Amino acid sequence: MTSDLVDHTPPEERAGVVIPWTQPSERPDRDRLSETAGLVEALGCNLAFLRSENVRNPSASHLLSGGILARLAEDIASAGCTMCVVDAALTPVQQRNLERALNCKVIDRTGLILEIFGLRARTKEGKLQVELARLSYERSRLVRTWTHLERQRGGGGFLGGPGETQLESDRRMLDRQLESLKAELEEVRRTRGLQRSGRRDAGFPVIALVGYTNAGKSTLFNRLTGANVFARDMPFATLDPTIRRFDLPGMGDAALVDTVGFISDLPTHLIDSFRATLEETLEADLLVHVRDRSNEADEERKRDVLQVLTHLQKESGAPLPPIIEAWNKVDLLPADIQDTLRMSARADLGETPAVVTSALTGEGLDELLELIVQSIREELQAYVVRLAPSDGAARAWLHEHGSVLEETFLADGDVQLRVGLSDKYRGRFQHSFEAIELRPQT
Repeated sequence: MTSDLVDHTPPEERAGVVIPWTQPSERPDRDRLSETAGLVEALGCNLAFLRSENVRNPSASHLLSGGILARLAEDIASAGCTMCVVDAALTPVQQRNLERALNCKVIDRTGLILEIFGLRARTKEGKLQVELARLSYERSRLVRTWTHLERQRGGGGFLGGPGETQLESDRRMLDRQLESLKAELEEVRRTRGLQRSGRRDAGFPVIALVGYTNAGKSTLFNRLTGANVFARDMPFATLDPTIRRFDLPGMGDAALVDTVGFISDLPTHLIDSFRATLEETLEADLLVHVRDRSNEADEERKRDVLQVLTHLQKESGAPLPPIIEAWNKVDLLPADIQDTLRMSARADLGETPAVVTSALTGEGLDELLELIVQSIREELQAYVVRLAPSDGAARAWLHEHGSVLEETFLADGDVQLRVGLSDKYRGRFQHSFEAIELRPQT
């Protein structure tokens, strides 16, 4: 399957892309082809050609071989490509041999994503995480290309014995850099932990937006918070996490977190490198899974997102927060499909509570806020509290920050409330009103 040339003008960086597959079930569909094209263009490259290849007998040395490799070399040369993207996992040896055979730079899927991450990182933390992921990737790909050196001489004079190989020297240098980066990121994690503690002490509910890359998370974030986070129709437009306060109806201030988008076949070491950022997801009170319902591969992308969340859960040992879904980009769908989705969401037919939204037009945002409030309140512990007429400030506080389930006026003038509170708000109430007893409802 071959696409037409995208641009016939001489580019600074021109890429040819091949997606190899060995089994019929692995054959890339239109969505995978479009996603790969989007990744290449997000890197700032002009796409010369994009095709999938059925590799019946993968070569251990090149992955591609025979006529497939020969045709790829011809197309790379004729199109003037300076880079070839193989949308698969290449071994270090395969990558090196392909570069020699094609006479251009070759990167695999992980390398492509890392290149984009490098362009998108803006904060010090983001750059540290990208650099850690890049060095971890490079360390695994050290191959013996320094054949002209063979060995560095150890000791002094000609009697010195054989020293370490260049490969060992490079690996040792990378190990030192990795340790330094990990130490810096550990400090970032410590700082983030202190910031999370501050939000807990303040009693703010924390809601994190998660989802596949380019699902509309940043646009939704901007709509809900009035922020101006970079949002564009491209993969990984957001890499650095952003946290803003916003108002939850009936609950007051809350914190909303915009996170990096997930993608299929995301390597484990990339997830590990971004753990300091992704911990914001695990520490949230609620996850809003933003799904692009206009995409044909929406269900597959949902599985990819849940796989990454499951991996994070296993690595951290912490349970996942409750999840609701925002069925986004419905403005791109025909009216009849929009109506069907709305009926499905209202009837609560899925495993997860959902609301139909369009971050672009603002449709469904009020319903989304209502579902967020409802979902948070369902996680609340019920307490019974008795207030005197002089405790008006405490009563107002509970109405603002808790979920008052029942209010009974007693004969002596006191009022008894049955109220739902999160652990954070319970602690804040007891700190502010030490003389008033909160009794858990049995």
